[in-house]
Amino acid sequence: MRYGFARRFVAGETLAEALTASQELCRQGRNVSLNHLGENVSTEAAAREVCAGYIQMIEEMHAKNLAGNISIKLTQLGLDLSKELCASLSRSIARRAAELNRTIEMDMEGSAYTDATLDVYETVQRESANTGLAVQAYLHRTREDLQRLAPLKPKIRLVKGAYREPKQIALQGKTDVDANYRLLTSLLLQGATQGIFFPAIASHDPTMVAHAQSEAARLNLAKDRYEFQMIYGIRRDLQEQVHAAGHTLQVYVPFGTDWCPYFMRRLSERPANCWFVLRSLFAESSQAPRQRTA
Repeated sequence: MRYGFARRFVAGETLAEALTASQELCRQGRNVSLNHLGENVSTEAAAREVCAGYIQMIEEMHAKNLAGNISIKLTQLGLDLSKELCASLSRSIARRAAELNRTIEMDMEGSAYTDATLDVYETVQRESANTGLAVQAYLHRTREDLQRLAPLKPKIRLVKGAYREPKQIALQGKTDVDANYRLLTSLLLQGATQGIFFPAIASHDPTMVAHAQSEAARLNLAKDRYEFQMIYGIRRDLQEQVHAAGHTLQVYVPFGTDWCPYFMRRLSERPANCWFVLRSLFAESSQAPRQRTA
């Protein structure tokens, strides 16, 4: 972490380190979304500890006047133990954020958790109306899920999907995933013109970014009605381009001591994740050399 590969993609092991990295990003005019790495707690006590940590993250961001929010993972909040416990803890986080006039976002995990995540999200959003949700373009069900969520007028973070899923559940080839990502991007941006969705286009693929920019221009959509999201340390050159073009860019900032298991799980469970990281490094190295920050 101190000198190696992980430091490029993880802001540090402590909240203080993540806040320092976030301050620099905000100084550059970008928003941040803090993500405390970790999954699948096994006790209620651990879930409640994570909940307290999330609330501290919100309060620290507010105290330092950092633009952005936090992203929560429901298996860290006891989803494996009880959906009711998870919903209760998630609501308490959203309520505290609302008291500070801030928002939160929910990550989407593997397909085994999709239904429960949607249920918890709906409960929280109906109460606080300050919560966004990630959806995965490679799942066959996602378009129908967006129709279900539309009455809540949600912020939707559209990602391609990083978990290994069977073909009965998810599209398998890059061409098909890309086509569905473009379709869902257009659907979300069209919804934004009607005040139904606030789209967060979360991609490091320049063709997906270009499609979103083209669609937003075609729809004459104001730049404060959508945003782009990218991960700390990934395609920093593309981040610069999006920001320089005047689009809102939110950087997903992961931190925590669980960075090694996080990387190993993601890289082992889906080989495409390895190529994703390598392509990012190659794409940046092919640009004209200059000093860059995450």
